[in-house]
Amino acid sequence: MAIVPSEAVLDHILHRGVDEIIPEPEFVEALRSGRTMRLKYGVDPSRPDLHLGHAVCFRKLRELQDLGHQVVLIVGDWTAQIGDPSGRSQTRTMLTAEQVQENARTYMEQFFRVVDEARTEVRWQSEWFGKFNLADVISLTSRFTVAQMLQRDDFAKRFAQHQPIAVTEFLYPLLQAYDSFVIQADVEFGGSDQRFNMLVGRELQQELGQRPQQVFILPILVGLDGRVKMSKSADNHVGIIDSPEEMYGKIMSLPDDVIPSYFDLLTDLLEAEVEEVRMALVKRKDNPMALKQRLAREIVAQFHNEAAANDAEWAFRRVFQERALPDDMPEFAWRLEGEVDLVELLAAASLAPSRSEARRLIAQGGVSLDGERVEQARVAIRSGSVLRAGRRRFARIVAR
Repeated sequence: MAIVPSEAVLDHILHRGVDEIIPEPEFVEALRSGRTMRLKYGVDPSRPDLHLGHAVCFRKLRELQDLGHQVVLIVGDWTAQIGDPSGRSQTRTMLTAEQVQENARTYMEQFFRVVDEARTEVRWQSEWFGKFNLADVISLTSRFTVAQMLQRDDFAKRFAQHQPIAVTEFLYPLLQAYDSFVIQADVEFGGSDQRFNMLVGRELQQELGQRPQQVFILPILVGLDGRVKMSKSADNHVGIIDSPEEMYGKIMSLPDDVIPSYFDLLTDLLEAEVEEVRMALVKRKDNPMALKQRLAREIVAQFHNEAAANDAEWAFRRVFQERALPDDMPEFAWRLEGEVDLVELLAAASLAPSRSEARRLIAQGGVSLDGERVEQARVAIRSGSVLRAGRRRFARIVAR
């Protein structure tokens, strides 16, 4: 039996860091019954790296796990090989089984930084889909129509714009739904971009005579740019496995207006305290820098520890407030005869993710050489010079 939450805890579960629960009355009734629920979360191991946007859902799973409910982690080793756009306008490249296995391993290492591994049931889709034959696939697809699939926003937009939709993409929500049936999920968790897929699971369970799952939808965390959702492809993410110093520095670069949402979705501050943060920003009562420092400490301590948070804060102050250079600056060897193509060097030294991003950084005044801003793409560099890109990336350039 699970712990029946108090009214205060129930209110926290229902409203803190929650976008929508479908249907909420069923979920509330299940929590008050004390029945242990099976909480499904599907892993799409198409990429190995997770970020704080994923942690919003992980934190909610841990809250319910601590009440005694059973987390069931589904590793989508089949659906990852199919590909799911999840709101993207292009299909995803299919992966090999080996790539999926390696991604899943690193994914789970990060997942279990938040969720208790000892109290998690891990299931691989290949357990059941490995036994599927053509008759099983046809039987599954016969339960849904193309019209139903086109109710998904991304599919509808692409269809209207005459963009291709592979038949395999229609299979993805059906396979995800079948996962719910196999493990007898009571609740499925995911971001708002998975809303359609999770509701398909509810429909399929009901059609197959099983009690339909509730759908627990978590908000999408905005990225470091303060505009679009956090993602690695947008280069606006904070990785769960980022070093304490990198994690702290990234949080300090947040726009002021998103500070309250980060406190709300990623920390254990009481709601009243989060509201105080929000009002302090509105009334300009507190310095936003101090609030971001508090936020950065909270997040680094959560994913590392208190000592690491203190060290990261000291390093940030030393480098960015006292203008000192980091002690562990990497060295990068490069050809230094004559003027150097700075765009090429920034990309090669991993100070910029691409040549186009390197050009943007230079144009925006985000690159400095030995403390002096660089405004041209070709410069003379002496061996031992310090090249800095953005606020957090440094390299000492030495002659090759």
